[in-house]
Amino acid sequence: MKVLLISNSTMPGEPYLDYPKYEIQKFLGKKPVTAVFIPYAAVTFSFDTYCEKVEERFVEIGHHIRGIHTFDKPAEAIKNAKAIVVGGGNTWQLARMLNDQKLMEAIAQKVKSGTPYIGWSAGSNITCPTLRTTNDMPITDPKGFDCMNLIPFQINPHYLDENPEGHGGETREQRISEFIEINPSVYVAGLREGTMFLLENNQLGLIGDKTCRIFKKGEQAIELSEGDDFNFLLE
Repeated sequence: MKVLLISNSTMPGEPYLDYPKYEIQKFLGKKPVTAVFIPYAAVTFSFDTYCEKVEERFVEIGHHIRGIHTFDKPAEAIKNAKAIVVGGGNTWQLARMLNDQKLMEAIAQKVKSGTPYIGWSAGSNITCPTLRTTNDMPITDPKGFDCMNLIPFQINPHYLDENPEGHGGETREQRISEFIEINPSVYVAGLREGTMFLLENNQLGLIGDKTCRIFKKGEQAIELSEGDDFNFLLE
């Protein structure tokens, strides 16, 4: 498989999808690719608007996207895709629409056959075994918590070490501690903003200048950096 899993789309003060664009360019290669883009995680703005935002950045790096909602036969579009890109937004809405369209398994099989996959935020969440380590509200019934299981561990995108000032609720680490208490055999990777995972040739690595925090029940949480070995997460 060839998978690029990005924590977040945009860093403060930057244009949309700006910081990861050259990693996306490197990932897709020099030959122009028109990827099938899945905008289903958009809730408060249209799929067309989402596509325009993503296409603007892809054009800068010599590639293009086409929204899956513009195809008469979405499943066939996935079958013929040269690359698949899944944007962020609400993971519950994304999972619901993928399940409604019967695309969750179709995408998984296509990616497992070698088609490049790029996701950010919600688009990274759905590559995990389940969506249960997402941060967003369950605004709709996803018709099941199971996701594509492209990777055997869980990602928590936008991972934060501290709560916002003045907030007295649980920290992100406390939330993840609850998850691993109930799911003791599963690793969770706290993927900080500005970082991403690259899975290629059965090798998993971190890209970015921040560390990734790894959780598993019964083990001390650890911090790993770009260049460290992450392959144990694939076991």
